[in-house]
Amino acid sequence: MAGTSPCASCKLLRRRCAKDCIFAPFFPSDDPHKFANVHKIFGASNVSKMLQELPVHQRADAVSSLVYEANARMRDPVYGCVGAISYLQNQVSELQMQLAVAQAEILCIKMQHEPMVPPQQIMDGPDDQKSYFLHNNNLAQYLSFPSSSNVIHDSLNRENIFGHDMVS
Repeated sequence: MAGTSPCASCKLLRRRCAKDCIFAPFFPSDDPHKFANVHKIFGASNVSKMLQELPVHQRADAVSSLVYEANARMRDPVYGCVGAISYLQNQVSELQMQLAVAQAEILCIKMQHEPMVPPQQIMDGPDDQKSYFLHNNNLAQYLSFPSSSNVIHDSLNRENIFGHDMVS
């Protein structure tokens, strides 16, 4: 890097950028905020140690992860990426619950439009009852959607991951 502008890390740390600077390939001088956030959250020394311990082919991915986490920590200092993940998981749970409710409503509407089968036709015997529903495909078509009870149970278990609701 001799003769050119120093990388963003050397510029921020006010030091001379060596030819073998570990930060130079990942923190170019034209994007100083990228390193500034990583430095504030992790510290230049820690980042340097992490990068030196990794094989060269994994360093770019590690820097990308560090930058992502640092930016998330700047937005949410307590939870960082975990806060974003938790928020998205809550959204998925809510949407699964809405889907289960909609599927249950569809089932109710379909069952209201189906002709009622007289009880004596169904109750002639257990084999007759089973064969009526399976061969006529009446009950099987209604049970072909995922169970809403699992969705409701799972969403209640995951509602408060950190002791408070992440959805605002």
